[in-house]
Amino acid sequence: MHISRFTPFFIILFFLFTISACAQEKIEDIITSQNRIEAAIVLLNNSRSIIPIQDLEARKIVSINGSASFDSTLSNYALVSPIKLHQLKELKGSFNTFIIRADSNFFSDEDFIEQTIDIAKDNQVIITGFGPAVGLAKLNDLDVPIIWSEDTSDYAEKTSVELIFGGVDAEGYLKDSISSNFKLGDGFLTQQSRLQYAIPERVGINGKKLTKEIDAIAEEMIDKKAAPGAVVMIVKDNKVIFNKAYGNHYYDINEPTKVDDIFDLASVSKVAATTLAVMHLEEEGKIDLEKTVGDYLRDAQGTNKENIKVRDLMLHQAGLIPFIPFYRDLTEKDYRLDSSAAFPVKVSEHYYLRKDYFEDVMWPLMLKSKVNPPGKYVYSDISMYIMQRIIETVTNETLDSYVENNFYKKLGMYSTGYNPWKKFPISRIIPTELDKTFRKSQLIGYVHDQGAAMAGGVAGHAGLFSTANDLAIFGQLLLNNGNYGGEDYFKPETITKYTRRYGENSRRGLGFDGWDPEIDNGYPSEFASPFTFGHTGYTGTCIWIDPEQQLIYIFLSNRVQPYVSPFLSELNIRSRIQDAVYKAIPEK
Repeated sequence: MHISRFTPFFIILFFLFTISACAQEKIEDIITSQNRIEAAIVLLNNSRSIIPIQDLEARKIVSINGSASFDSTLSNYALVSPIKLHQLKELKGSFNTFIIRADSNFFSDEDFIEQTIDIAKDNQVIITGFGPAVGLAKLNDLDVPIIWSEDTSDYAEKTSVELIFGGVDAEGYLKDSISSNFKLGDGFLTQQSRLQYAIPERVGINGKKLTKEIDAIAEEMIDKKAAPGAVVMIVKDNKVIFNKAYGNHYYDINEPTKVDDIFDLASVSKVAATTLAVMHLEEEGKIDLEKTVGDYLRDAQGTNKENIKVRDLMLHQAGLIPFIPFYRDLTEKDYRLDSSAAFPVKVSEHYYLRKDYFEDVMWPLMLKSKVNPPGKYVYSDISMYIMQRIIETVTNETLDSYVENNFYKKLGMYSTGYNPWKKFPISRIIPTELDKTFRKSQLIGYVHDQGAAMAGGVAGHAGLFSTANDLAIFGQLLLNNGNYGGEDYFKPETITKYTRRYGENSRRGLGFDGWDPEIDNGYPSEFASPFTFGHTGYTGTCIWIDPEQQLIYIFLSNRVQPYVSPFLSELNIRSRIQDAVYKAIPEK
């Protein structure tokens, strides 16, 4: 029999096609299974609309008897303390929200059920159950929300937790009558109000291919010393579809970067803190963009800053200089290696600035700094120092306190804030520069920006630290036109007003950076829609939000470790990963 020399090629081609078809079939089976599980989960006893959970800032949540997937999913939404069933008695008074994963041990011990009934008298109790619905009969006398899934898989547990927080809709109903309180057809309906965590294929993206492309760019980043590590997160259609950490905290130390590590956001602070506050205060009528700096700040009256419009500050077209290198003017009388009443401002480890240095030196320098004719786009940190001052004047509250109390706690952004060294273990905080000129130490948890550090770590232009997951919540809030977790934080028209591009002078919105109409620049990505907005940060960070694609792209790195590297920008790492994401999205 004659065998063509092309025969092996066709055999290989057929083999590869068969593998690909099988893989596609497997993915489709997974999606079908996940859809079935989600649709079948039943929410009971929710007449008081307790589910989805709201008022996160008031919750002290404990997870009882949670599995690994159960507790891991909980941590995406809230601060949760996990315990075992036998510890239930000890907890009364320590928490106010009890999420119980009811398994065979729970149902086999009447004492556990009695304890639950007792706790429910003064606290919020939520029960999740798995397996045959007949188990509901033992919960007949409990008037607390119950989430029940007949499926017992890890995915069912994950989805049940997401339902508690509004990550998925509740749409299931009982197929049979179980007891006097649980009857055929029972089941409350809810709508998604927070992020869901899903595989890329749920939004039509080939996850394996996308991961391979992002992995290759991230490996190049590390190999070419653009940054020692990074976290990449992608949100599409209200679903977190990609969340992966790369590399290490340092080039020469094996300390792997994790997805929940906390990064110095640098100028992303301008939108995730300062602009957020301005938007809120304008809605409350406490800030008017058409008013001037002198209208809000008495000490600016009589200076060349007096007549600058707030709008021009937010657009970076007020004529201000880009920045002032404050640290270069420090003398030995201005700092000490140990703290005291006279030197209380902690700039880094063993570096304390004298009291009122900001008020005595830095702020007067800003008020005296040069002002050019307004109208031309010149990116300026000084504008955001001034906006911080205005925010703190009209609220009588520091910027860090204001955004934490009005946004981060309520939204569930528990790892976001200023001066993380005060709140979090150092192991969770990504190091930035080995500062040999100013602070003469390795910076971990202290803001990289020198001026922000000298202001006590809290500034309008820099100082905010966060995780990818927290930034995804911030991004989804904006994509949802100001609503997240069932609460309205902004009017839709406010989101539009601040994120749209103004005029022909620049690509900027109010506070936000945006898509560059100069197509050759490909900024932030050559595939981004003209409605894309967000911001980048000097430390190697960015968040970009594309309403047209319902897409959030987050990239966090520490490209300034151990010293500032130009290669992240020169290699175009951030934009290339973003390009890969867009190319993976199927055409409509």
